[in-house]
Amino acid sequence: MVFLTLFFVAFISATLFPMGSEALLVYNINQGFNLFLLLFFATIGNTLGSLVNYFLGLKGEEYLENKKILNKEKIEKYKRFFDKYGSLSLFLSWMPIIGDPLTFIAGVLKYNIKKFIFIVLIAKFLRYLFLALTTLALI
Repeated sequence: MVFLTLFFVAFISATLFPMGSEALLVYNINQGFNLFLLLFFATIGNTLGSLVNYFLGLKGEEYLENKKILNKEKIEKYKRFFDKYGSLSLFLSWMPIIGDPLTFIAGVLKYNIKKFIFIVLIAKFLRYLFLALTTLALI
């Protein structure tokens, strides 16, 4: 149950809802649960949550155009920029405040989903790994 709870908290905290999974991960590490399983479930949950943002952005493009918030020319301009530099910015998908909108924007701009999943998975895992190793060093 601990791992499923961590999975769902990590999932929700990766969506546009304000929530944090880091405290739960640290707590579970301190309780002595299997570190590899904790990292696995937190990473997968958080990555899948970012994928929800991606798909919301993907479907949100039409809405943004209909509401005249963005036009086709601007979207194409931003898409070219994101195709060029988006992979670098997606490495920041783990960061509070900016990470979730980055994953949403990747969807709006139809960034390559395979690259998206790979980069976000690595970024999320490295964040949790750093947090886990720091926690272990302090206990």
